[in-house]
Amino acid sequence: MNTAALRPLYAAGFLTAFGAHSIAASLGAYTEGERASLLTLGLLLAVYDGAEVILKPVFGSLADRIGPRPVLLGGLLTFAAASAAFVLAGNPAAVGLARLGQGAAAAAFSPAAGAMLARLSPAERQGRTFGGYGAWKSVGYTLGPLLGGVLITLGGFSLLFGTLAVLALAVAGWAAVAVPAVPPLPRARQTVLDLARRLTAPSFLRPTATLAATTAALAVGVGFLPVSGAAAGLTPLVTGGAVSLLALCSALAQPWSGRARDDGRLRDGVGMAGGLALAAAGMACGALVPGVAGVLVAAAAIGAGVGLATPLGFAHLASITPPERLGQTMGAAEVGRELGDAGGPLLVGAIAAAATLGTGLLGLAAVVVVAALAVLGTRTAAR
Repeated sequence: MNTAALRPLYAAGFLTAFGAHSIAASLGAYTEGERASLLTLGLLLAVYDGAEVILKPVFGSLADRIGPRPVLLGGLLTFAAASAAFVLAGNPAAVGLARLGQGAAAAAFSPAAGAMLARLSPAERQGRTFGGYGAWKSVGYTLGPLLGGVLITLGGFSLLFGTLAVLALAVAGWAAVAVPAVPPLPRARQTVLDLARRLTAPSFLRPTATLAATTAALAVGVGFLPVSGAAAGLTPLVTGGAVSLLALCSALAQPWSGRARDDGRLRDGVGMAGGLALAAAGMACGALVPGVAGVLVAAAAIGAGVGLATPLGFAHLASITPPERLGQTMGAAEVGRELGDAGGPLLVGAIAAAATLGTGLLGLAAVVVVAALAVLGTRTAAR
């Protein structure tokens, strides 16, 4: 396996996480400065994910048809163009259009990167490969709000978008040089019924449910643990440290989980179920244990659980998918992640509005436990 060819793909994963979270974390201050409504803030937050949900399956299928490398490079260049257009326009109101363009671009290069990771790594090392990819995405999630805030403080949104444009161009150039061409493979004719049958099979639904549940837990941990901590009288420094602890635990756990899978020490079903159970326990701890101990233990458990389960979900999907359909499968699985990213906070928020935040955390924990039970029997594919 040529590890040099994988590094630009890891960088692409970092870019999509860093780009999404560096902007999203600062949109509240932006809308306040522009005297925009909370509805406008919600639309600006949703437009990026909405573009990904709609377009990821489309670009995943395109990657199977023409090869993933052109889709990867096209997505990165489009991300750079959308970011640069905001800077050139010099109009703060264009942030929504820029986010839409970035989301569409990420919808192209994310499933293409996933397909290439599977194609370029042998079956016995796919756990390591996806563990490394997930770890770099976790780094992007961690650094995005922090560095985004620094860049906006120094030069406003124009400096942040300009930095993203340069970063996307750098990753595209690196990928063009280091990532080899991966030609499309011959594909048997597939009807709509065939596609529906494949995407509703337990072998697809179980790992995709794992990815959706882990993303829901991650989004809720990042979004609601600081709220829970603030209600308990903790300072922003402590609650911010809890979010960083969550991301750090996820980043450290993912490579370990991938190596354990490749070495035969961790089965897919057991690992995915264990990771989900650990994340659920973290949310329960956040709901039931008061003070700083509850918040920090919850953050560590959610991060470790997400890190344990995520690479196993992706590696399992790669192992059970025909190589000529990897883009389509990764695109569809990414939609599951996006739905978890949106659905988790919505569920917790809805329950919290009707009862308490602790009840909302327990509600999502129960859903995640159900997902853990559903994936427990998943068998690792023969390699």
